[in-house]
Amino acid sequence: MGMNMSEKILARHAGLDFVEPGQLVVCPLDMVLANDVTGPPSIKEFEKIGKPVFDPEKIALIPDHFQPAKDIKSADLAKSMRDFARKNNIKHYYEAGRVGIEHVILPEFGIVAPGMLTIGADSHTCTYGALNGFSTGVGTTDLAVGMATGKSWFKVPEVVHVVLTGNKPANICGKDVILTLIGKIGVDGALYKSIEFDGEGVKELTMTDRLTISNMAIEAGGKAGVFPFDEITKAYVDGRVNKPYEPVAPDKDAKYSMTVEINLSELKPVVALPHLPENVKPVEEVGEIKINQVVIGSCTNGRLEDLEIAANILRGKKIDENVRCIIIPGSQAIYKEAIKRGWIDTFIDAGCVVSCPTCGPCLGGYMGILSAGERCVSTTNRNFRGRMGHVDSEVYLASPFVAAASALCGKIAAPL
Repeated sequence: MGMNMSEKILARHAGLDFVEPGQLVVCPLDMVLANDVTGPPSIKEFEKIGKPVFDPEKIALIPDHFQPAKDIKSADLAKSMRDFARKNNIKHYYEAGRVGIEHVILPEFGIVAPGMLTIGADSHTCTYGALNGFSTGVGTTDLAVGMATGKSWFKVPEVVHVVLTGNKPANICGKDVILTLIGKIGVDGALYKSIEFDGEGVKELTMTDRLTISNMAIEAGGKAGVFPFDEITKAYVDGRVNKPYEPVAPDKDAKYSMTVEINLSELKPVVALPHLPENVKPVEEVGEIKINQVVIGSCTNGRLEDLEIAANILRGKKIDENVRCIIIPGSQAIYKEAIKRGWIDTFIDAGCVVSCPTCGPCLGGYMGILSAGERCVSTTNRNFRGRMGHVDSEVYLASPFVAAASALCGKIAAPL
């Protein structure tokens, strides 16, 4: 009996020839991740264990949610991580100015690689499945144990098989693909399952598309979102990853709990209406919905390709006078490259605010909090009630194409 990609990674790490759904396994970890929200409580739990860190080169501490510190409490959180990182000689700790959003910089820096097994005290740790790894979010205690022992337990998940066909239209990106999938199966459609992508359509997706799609696997309930290793993956990791890695591919007789087919050629720009990512509609069907704010950035859509899409739409134009538009590059490298290419000038000339890399408004942290009754089109990953501010505000999830066009029109709109 064959295995899928998720099973192969877990079996390899567990030292087993074969695993199956429902089986409990204990695996050594390749990387353990925390941020400035989840890291401090994990550190407190870790200190109760009374052991040293298992490997200072396999722990990443990224202060990105409230940094640069927005207030005294956020400064205290960052200090907790900083002190712990220095005390334990943590290699992958990045202070403000060298940091970016965690799920942007770990792939960018080559810290995660194909075939790796990664846990993170952040639900969007599933991002790294785009690189053909198995990565998933865990709780504070599991992360603390992971830092101490270098191991974690896993229940081998069932797998949802997503087969992609067709060609990607010019106004479609990974955000439309994943929102379409979530719209089909719902926010619990892959609950405690892995989502694996396959089919001829995979080659249509850039690495930015794949990172966006894997990032939002959790919005369908998924434990992971895994892509196959191909030439696009290889081109991305070459020159970034400086350690041996071993990709995985599914067996032809691999088992899946369900199969979903998506024809990329048929996709249209979509938006997820409040207050769930599954409330997906084509933009052309949402009607006249005026907005107050646009956010382009986050661990979902803060990469260079995302900024390029926005810059091409906004160039030489002005955003609607009733809209504030916030642009947040995902890393310092992306920020610098956007400056070199003239996109920051484009954004500022259009009337946008440009931020340093940070999670910021995505989780209702700072730099873009909504008041009662306000509406925001955002390239972030969640639109739960109160996610970005007041409980009576609304967040509409969309691609950079739709977000930029909406900023110009003052209402939800697709690019012409």
